[in-house]
Amino acid sequence: MPILLMDTGLAAIFLGLVSLVKPLAFLGLGTRRLALAAIGAGVLLTIVAALWPAPLERVAAKSSLLDDYLPAWQFAEHHETRVHAPVDRTYEAVLKVTAGEIRLFRTLTWIRTAPFPNARRRESILNAPTNRPILDVAASTGFLRLAEEPGREIVLGTLVVVPERPRISTPEEFAALERPGYAKAAINFRVVDEGGGWCRVTTETRVYATDASARRRFAAYWRVIAPGSALIRVMWLEAIRKRAEGAR
Repeated sequence: MPILLMDTGLAAIFLGLVSLVKPLAFLGLGTRRLALAAIGAGVLLTIVAALWPAPLERVAAKSSLLDDYLPAWQFAEHHETRVHAPVDRTYEAVLKVTAGEIRLFRTLTWIRTAPFPNARRRESILNAPTNRPILDVAASTGFLRLAEEPGREIVLGTLVVVPERPRISTPEEFAALERPGYAKAAINFRVVDEGGGWCRVTTETRVYATDASARRRFAAYWRVIAPGSALIRVMWLEAIRKRAEGAR
């Protein structure tokens, strides 16, 4: 619901601004007053979406390495795909897939970093070289490799709300961080053998804010970027599938 409200609000603001320049009568925005009303309604919706509560969730029973490092969260997304390839080859594809293989990756990350020109000048997971494994880029530009079970699962983590830079250099320090004002994120890729030459690849992203202030700060950002983030994950899994199946 909050993501839908945010998207609706942003769309209303955009259409209202366009209507101030060129009235969109076919959308019922044929006058300046109606355009301003759309902008006002959009602003109200985005504020409501940003302030919408984000309840804390916890795993009922640990079933993955991700559960060891981020067992509680307020924000999350989960995606999966089936791959017709052996587990070892599929897991290798998880490790080796590049940004250049992920459809729409450049477009979506450019939109996400457009307000921050400096972010496009340095290498990062949002500005990854097209020919380098994207997980390697992440691990060398701000993400910490939290855990790996070769052939089955890999987990990386990073801080996404940072009032002051703490010294987080080990998985144990990441898991233990509870200082107020921070939000930490973890992402995993997991390969499960389904038999008959098929396996399932899942990826889950979780974000845990240590206090209400960090939760509010991250909520506004998350509810804007969530649709694009989800699309990147879907395209990422598609690239993994194509690489694994194409190696046959």
